[in-house]
Amino acid sequence: MTWTKPIYLLALGVMLIPKMSNLQGKDAMIAPSGSAMAGEVSATPIKVDRLDAAADQIIPAGAKLERVASGFTWTEGPIWIQGALYFADIPANSIHKWTPGGGVSTFLKPSGYKGSSPYGGPEPGSNGMTLDARGRLTVAGHAQRNVYRLESLSPNAPITVLADSYQGKQFNSPNDLVYKSDGSLYFTDPPYGLRTQKDNDPDKKLKINGVYRIPHALEQKPARGELQLLVSDLTRPNGIAFSPDEKYLYVSNSEPKKIWMRYRVKADGTLTEAKLLYDATADKRPGSPDGVKVDEQGNLYGAGPGGVWIFSPEGKPLATILITEKVANLAWAGPDRKTLYITASSSIYRVHLNIAGAPLIRGH
Repeated sequence: MTWTKPIYLLALGVMLIPKMSNLQGKDAMIAPSGSAMAGEVSATPIKVDRLDAAADQIIPAGAKLERVASGFTWTEGPIWIQGALYFADIPANSIHKWTPGGGVSTFLKPSGYKGSSPYGGPEPGSNGMTLDARGRLTVAGHAQRNVYRLESLSPNAPITVLADSYQGKQFNSPNDLVYKSDGSLYFTDPPYGLRTQKDNDPDKKLKINGVYRIPHALEQKPARGELQLLVSDLTRPNGIAFSPDEKYLYVSNSEPKKIWMRYRVKADGTLTEAKLLYDATADKRPGSPDGVKVDEQGNLYGAGPGGVWIFSPEGKPLATILITEKVANLAWAGPDRKTLYITASSSIYRVHLNIAGAPLIRGH
């Protein structure tokens, strides 16, 4: 989703973050400066817009919303790996690592744009992240305009570019991604990582903002000719997630229509039966449909106006967890996958829920 600098300067009280040098590899494993990023946990009673009684089965009575880290600019792409939360701060062109009790360190910088001159746009970094069935971190490159994979969980790991163009034309800025259990990778490609973030950006090569599939993405070097365009009629496709049984693929669209879509997944991995799941365009609260996740019962959780929206598998809105900052994305965590981490503007939040999230790695 679009990060708007003036809005965040107001929200953060014109807080200045010291600039970090463009280091990569071993030297990047430093703690970001600034006490606001130290990871002190603060908890407040959760505020919920309950729209259906079913929400009480999901959100525990007396639940707390905890802020575990802050001091960033626009946090995105959270993923829980080996007891730590990895997440992007897109304007800072970084992937950070937060460890309970250990605070925040910078895992990878730069994570997106690697040019020597200043980027000239608001979002130079990487975006969404996921794991493949072999546990390898896969990243939506955003301003890097590709989808890449780290061959091990190290900033020094070899990098494999899984895709960077469609029919010879460079991607806009891959935004979010999800693996299917057959090893294929699905991702969205809006223009938010381009310098102007607009469809008429001079660097935009594709007329569409698509949803794509990479068959056989587990292979070391997937055949680029196999890349499939699945959806081409969304204006700003963004978050993406499968239902637990993989019969459906959910895709959020950020603007101008604030909607969540559902597609039936065919046996060959392509999509059919597009259905409007919910339209929140009339909701004027801050935020738009962005990252999405599902729990093991098929309920859908999505960043949206006002906070985190929760839907039944059929698209009935059950509740909104109210967050004072614009929410970007979500991740399940913990041994029981009942902790939901939330990236929201300058901060990282979490809430403990009653239903476990769907497993991130589904096998192949």
